[in-house]
This record gives sequence, C-alpha cells and structure tokens, in this order.
Amino acid sequence: MPWGALVFRGVSIVNLDVKGRLAIPSRHRERLQEMCGSHLVVTVDRDRCLLLYPEPEWEVIERKFAALPALDPTARSLQRLYVGNAQDVDIDAQGRILIPQYLRDFAALDKRVAFVGQGVKFELWDEDAWTARNEAALNDAAIGDLAQQAGLGSLTL
Repeated sequence: MPWGALVFRGVSIVNLDVKGRLAIPSRHRERLQEMCGSHLVVTVDRDRCLLLYPEPEWEVIERKFAALPALDPTARSLQRLYVGNAQDVDIDAQGRILIPQYLRDFAALDKRVAFVGQGVKFELWDEDAWTARNEAALNDAAIGDLAQQAGLGSLTL
C-alpha cells in the first residue's frame, strides 16, 4: 500500500503512564514498523490535541512548510506552531512512545488518551476532551452543511 493511502482509522483509549509513555495500540504497531521503522514525529494542533505522524509522512508536511514564503507572517506563524513544536519519538521495545512534558501539557493529556486514526496520522486527545468534541460535532448543524458542500450528501453510511 502506498504511503499516502488512508491506513489508520478508529479510536483506541490508552493509558499514559506517570513517565509520559503512551502505548501504541497493537493493531497499528506492525504497520508503523513497515512505514517508518518505529520513527514518529509528534507536534501540536490548533484544536489542542497532538498530531502523531510516521516520519515519512511528516517529512512531506515539513517540505510543504519549508516551501511557504519566508517573509509572510502567517506562514512563519504556522511554521513556528507545527514545525517548531515537532519532536521525534521512537517506539520502544514495549510498543510505547514518550510524549514530552510540554506537549502533554499543551494537549492536557493526563491518564487516559484517545488515540484516533486519521488516515496517514493520528490525533492524541485527552479522553474527556475527545468525548466532548464528539458530542459537539453530533450537535453541530454546520457539519451537515460542510458534508453537502464536500459532495458527501449522497454518501450512505
């Protein structure tokens, strides 16, 4: 399967240990090993969650940030936010990654973390924040409008 294909989906609730280590759900470990040899990149997201990329996928994103105009203040803000906060993390022998403290603080990750597959990346959410975000989405009429605009109105689920 090519790297750009949608490969990660679903949500798993995992525990964050006291040292800040997070177990990668076992169903994703083999695929991550194939894609990136266990080398991942974690960074912040404007939604106050963390984004976790296999390294080859992150490199595509990083090249796009590098290509932005250097004198554009908005482009520089985006580079600072996403690239400036990016950290390399490796999956250890027990299938865990260590999330740096400042990133755990940014996303308010405490004990239980929603590990959410989003195609070529994962989102890491505090479990309560994830639940609240889903509830809000279920009640958001604008999501239906967006689905229509994106041509998803005829999609049968």
